Formats: sequence, structure tokens, C-alpha cells
Amino acid sequence: MTATPRKPRAPILLVDDEAQALTSYTLNLRFSGLTNIVTCADSRRVPELLAGRRFSLVILDLSMPHLGGEAILAHRRRLGLTVPVIVITGLNDVDTAVRCLRAGSFDYLVKPVDRARLLAAVTQALSGCEGAPAPAGGEAGEAGERLLTQNPAMLRVRAELRAVAASREPALILGETGVGKELAARAIHGAAVAGGRRGAFIGCNVAGLDDAMFADTLFGHRKGAFTGAQADRAGLMDEAGGGTLVLDAIGDLPRSGQLKLLRCVQEREFLPLGSDEPKPMDCRLVAATNRGVDALMTPEAFRRDLFFRLRTHLIVSPPLRERLDDLPLLVPHFLAEAARDQGRPCPEAPPARYDLLAGYGFPGNVRELRSLLHHALTMLGPGEARLSPGPVRAWIDSVAAAGGAVPPARTVGDLPTLRQAEARVAADVILEALRRAGGNQSKAAKILGISRQAMSKRCRGLRGVKAG
Repeated sequence: MTATPRKPRAPILLVDDEAQALTSYTLNLRFSGLTNIVTCADSRRVPELLAGRRFSLVILDLSMPHLGGEAILAHRRRLGLTVPVIVITGLNDVDTAVRCLRAGSFDYLVKPVDRARLLAAVTQALSGCEGAPAPAGGEAGEAGERLLTQNPAMLRVRAELRAVAASREPALILGETGVGKELAARAIHGAAVAGGRRGAFIGCNVAGLDDAMFADTLFGHRKGAFTGAQADRAGLMDEAGGGTLVLDAIGDLPRSGQLKLLRCVQEREFLPLGSDEPKPMDCRLVAATNRGVDALMTPEAFRRDLFFRLRTHLIVSPPLRERLDDLPLLVPHFLAEAARDQGRPCPEAPPARYDLLAGYGFPGNVRELRSLLHHALTMLGPGEARLSPGPVRAWIDSVAAAGGAVPPARTVGDLPTLRQAEARVAADVILEALRRAGGNQSKAAKILGISRQAMSKRCRGLRGVKAG
């Protein structure tokens, strides 16, 4: 059964030169409740559309007259846009698929596309990609400075990232969805560049890549390695050079890909498809996942030998609810960003707004805070110079109604209700016990003096806490 996609605030852009295809995609999306759609039959209009407004997703045909899908992907990358792109094509060709994925497409669908497959791809794309929005640039130290924080735990993480940059061993970044794992990886790369390393920063989401696609994407191939391989092509490890290769969603990599990666990490060399001569792996490998240590230590889900190879340097990025003292830094930063995007003055955030935000659990972490503030700014009336509490409360209430992690801060005067206060304290205690136990629920239960079953039940009420 296909999950129902969440309704995005920004429209979905459909690009195809065939009117019948546009109609089919539109009807399928509308049938699933996605009605905020913009269609475009002339690909020459796409650069103007992307520059002029924000989209939540772009679905485009690969082969179009005037401006093809790959040219649009390249234009998106030049603009520094992070909007996910799903490519649809009639070419069932591994080489073309890999080329599109490396150019930044979120998914690659082959025609004819059935409704279930389309909606599955759309649902995954709209759920959000791992990591915070990529910072502009990425030269010496810049990415590290963009990790805005005054929180002691996060300052330690930032120091660890800079220290790890001096090593060539793999690093594993753990953290819930939205905490900024890609930004942490960029901090490692930026510090390495500052230390004299040279090479590109390249990211790849490896979730769901089958055996052939994974090997071809990372290691490349030689001419004639498979049908359609008409020329040699370098893999991402070659393209990264002496830089940084980030493998996002490593916890979802299929077992066959895990074995190939293990051999590569162990030997620090790899074999391009169709080649008998290994090539040295010169890039720094950074893996990232929103899975906890317990999940990665489960043999049927993830190879333990690979886990221990990747976790030479283990970085755990804390969720926003554990670093709420960063709100005075993050809120003005995201409000200023939203104001620039919308071409309007940046509003003030009164202390009461910080109190309201500080009583919220942020299941979507820093990325959710950014989206919340962009939305709140959009809802401001003409001439309003202060951030209004209305859109903020509405956002918090909507997440709570959908099963958010920590109860929202409904106040009686300046105080939360007794039940809300008790729930927040209990959540803080559980999270602290889990932190001390390294994410292991059994150990955390012993610390709190409760049964394993009671701990599991408590954790189910906390969005983002994995069973262990």
C-alpha cells in the first residue's frame, strides 16, 4: 500500500513536452490530494520558473526539445537550488540513470510509470532529504562557521568535526532527520581544505541503490562493462579526488552494496566495473544516517564489520530539542534568510516567541525550524514588523495533532498546564537516560529503574527514537 504524500506548501512543478503525460501526472497527483501543481510544456521556461518562485518538487522528462532534463539539472546545480528533482524517461539505461543521479536528481523513473511507483517516489521526495540546506561555497572553514551554536554539546561536536578533518579514516555521522548531518560533513571538508587538502565535496544518497547501480555510481566502469557502456566513466570516488565523499542514508544501503563498500574501505582501493586493475581510494569517506547505533548493530539490517570500519570517527549530532539555547542564534538567521528570499524586511522576534518555540519538541529539528519560520514570515500581513504568534501556534498544533514528539506549549497565562509540564520533564529524563546509555533502550531502562517494556512504550511517544 502506497503511503499518502504530505501536502507541500510550495507547488510541484511538472515539466514535459507531451500534453498527455502532463495530464496523466497531474491526475495521479490530484487523486492523492496533491493539488498545488504547476505544469510546463515548454522546457525553455523552466530556468525562469525556478528563479522566480519556490517549488517543493520538480518532476521532469529527460528527453525534450530545446532544453533537456540533464540541462535543467545542471542549471539547478549552478543556481545552488536544493529542490528535489524526479527524472522520468523512456530510456531504461543504467548509464543514463547514474548520470542523472550524480547530477543531483532525487529519483529516476522509467516510462511507463505506474501510479504507485510515481506516488512512492513523490512521497519520499516530499518527506525531505537528509541534512540541512547546503551552504553556499564550502571553502576553508566556511561550512564549519555555518554551524551556528552556543550550546555546549554542539560546540563539542563542532570541535570534533574540525579535529576529524586531520584524519583520513572514515567518519560516521548519526542524527535524527533534519539535524544537519550534511552540514556537519561539509564542516569536516571545509576544515580539511583549510588544512591544505584538495578535492571536491560530493554527496550521494545510497538508499535503495541496487548492486549494479551502487558499484557503477561509486566506482565507475570501463567501456563494454555492460550493455550501453560505450565509454569509460569515472565514479564518484574518482570525482571526489582527495576531497570528501558523503554516503547519505548509509543505514538503508542493501547488503550487497554493504559488502562492496566494506572491501573498498578495508583495502582503500576499488575496482571499476569491467576492470581487473584496482584503483586507490584517495577521498575521505563520510557516512551519515538517521538510524541509531542499536539499529546499525543489528546483523540482519547492517553488517557489523562495516559499521566498525565506518565508525572510526563517530559524530552524534544532537536534536534541536536538546539545544534550544541555540534558538536566539538560529531564529534571526532563518528569518533573515526568509526575508531575503521573499524580498521583504526582516521582522523582529519578541521574547514571547522564543518562549513559545522553546516549549516545542521539534520532531523535524533544525530543518523544521527553518521551514516554520519561512512559513511564519509568509503569513505576516503588510507592514507587520514583528513575528506573529498565530502561524507559529498553528504549526505546532498541527504537528501535535499528527503525533509530534513533545506536547506543544499551550499556556495558561505565562505557564504551561501541569500535564504538559510533567510530560516535558518526563521526556527530558527519558532522552537524557538514552543519551547516557548510548541510545540503548535496555540500558536506559535500567538507569531509570523501569522495565524494558515500559521504556519501549515511553520511547514510542518520542518521534525519532529508534527501538533498541
